[in-house]
Amino acid sequence: MGKNSTDNFLRLDENVFVKPGTKVNLDKYDTKYTSVFKNKDEANEMLEKDILRLTELQDILYAQGNHSVLIIFQAMDAAGKDGTIKHVMSGVNPQGCDVASFKSPSYEELLHDYLWRINRVLPRKGMIKIFNRSHYEEVLVTRVHPEYILSQKIPGIKTVDDIGEKFWEKRFKQINNFEKHLTENGTRIIKFFLHISNEEQRIRFLKRIDHPEKNWKFSAADVAERKHWNKYMKAYEEAISATSTENAPWYIIPADNKWFMRSAVGDIIAGTLEDMDLAYPKLNKDKLSDLKAAKDLLLNE
Repeated sequence: MGKNSTDNFLRLDENVFVKPGTKVNLDKYDTKYTSVFKNKDEANEMLEKDILRLTELQDILYAQGNHSVLIIFQAMDAAGKDGTIKHVMSGVNPQGCDVASFKSPSYEELLHDYLWRINRVLPRKGMIKIFNRSHYEEVLVTRVHPEYILSQKIPGIKTVDDIGEKFWEKRFKQINNFEKHLTENGTRIIKFFLHISNEEQRIRFLKRIDHPEKNWKFSAADVAERKHWNKYMKAYEEAISATSTENAPWYIIPADNKWFMRSAVGDIIAGTLEDMDLAYPKLNKDKLSDLKAAKDLLLNE
């Protein structure tokens, strides 16, 4: 295969990485793409190495306490967000990593601006935070269902007819400014769109129905949303095109093969952390002297 976990080659793969300024056409991103991997075993081999590397890097990130990492997952239903988070982050210390999931805004959340609930759960220094869905719901679901915007009580927005292209352009700008602010203050942002095909989603929905142990995952509302598939794809194309930046790039991860999806995500996260120039804190002379004194005491007990 010629690749290993330290190559982090998928971070710049044009079939995955969305270069800032790119106008995205999702039809050109193959949902079955597997890069250099010939089979599941090859991909899993790299994932295992990246999990070990992530374990080491997260320990340094936590100890250093200068930076934080925000990992965002967006996808159509059944693309595999939960499973990817579970597998890729399996070696991470729970004390330094947690997950926030965003569903329909609550009454309290609707009384604030749409980024308020995001701000409340951002990662503190030394932490990795994973968003299972995110503020991008506000330019994806609301783009397909603009009537949801009306409940946000935004000045000047009284009907759906008041929500035009300028409204979405303004939101993209707000999101870019928000993410730039975060990165300039020490938060590294990685954004994943898990790109599943319409047919693969249909197959996975059927499995959820046919297998009793998967029934709990099934929602009739998810199937109803399939009729809006093309609208969702357009919304994703425009959102990703407008918000893949140097500060916070997007990665479109082929999701029809779960084994590749998980390996790609793991490789990109590991590579990003490696680029952060992380290092364990160095003690000053006084602290080193205290350590020596403590060691002498312990040895002479």
